[in-house]
Amino acid sequence: MRILLVEDTQDLADATLARLRAGGMACDYAMTLAEARDCLRVQAYDVVVLDITLPDGSGVDLLKEMRAAGQKMPVLMLTAHFSVDDKLSAFSFGADDYLVKPFDQRELEARLHVLARREAAERAGEISLGGLSYDPVAGMVSAHGQRLDLTRREFALLSMLLRGRGQVHSKDRLLEGLYSFDDTVVGVNAIELYVARLRKKIAGSGAVIRTLRGLGYVLDSED
Repeated sequence: MRILLVEDTQDLADATLARLRAGGMACDYAMTLAEARDCLRVQAYDVVVLDITLPDGSGVDLLKEMRAAGQKMPVLMLTAHFSVDDKLSAFSFGADDYLVKPFDQRELEARLHVLARREAAERAGEISLGGLSYDPVAGMVSAHGQRLDLTRREFALLSMLLRGRGQVHSKDRLLEGLYSFDDTVVGVNAIELYVARLRKKIAGSGAVIRTLRGLGYVLDSED
């Protein structure tokens, strides 16, 4: 899951980023609306966490811009003061959820998973390939009815491959989907490692990850 956090309070942002990254999420960070717009121009996100009060304007203005531009990813609003009128206004402009500061980081993480799974379910629902079954709402993958033990990044990698099954995914594109701008620099070898691990875990499921030399990977049925 890739998250954009737009928050100008540095200590809160640092704590939030640390928590989400420890949970396996790829997180990009913007302190201003301008920085957030730059991120949104070049990257798609599973969820945007957006503070209402920012140094260069209101997060609600950015929310309206996103919806007007057809960007439908879930948005969770943050604010220190959220009246009923504030809530109704944010929801009317397309917000999906909100949290009032200060908040428990565990609650934020849980809400992000709910929003991402809801969005994934609306886009695709459960996906099956051979004997492999992917349930984005439950966050579960099974092979012939047996649940597979996947790490968060393995789950995210399989999600990308399944949603684009039959299509070639370059290593660079997969790397972009698994790591944020601020993550420790990793190379394509990291993708090769995750693919190798994932291959072993889905072996015998009827789905296979094929390597196309010089191009990338494609997930398809074994038939």
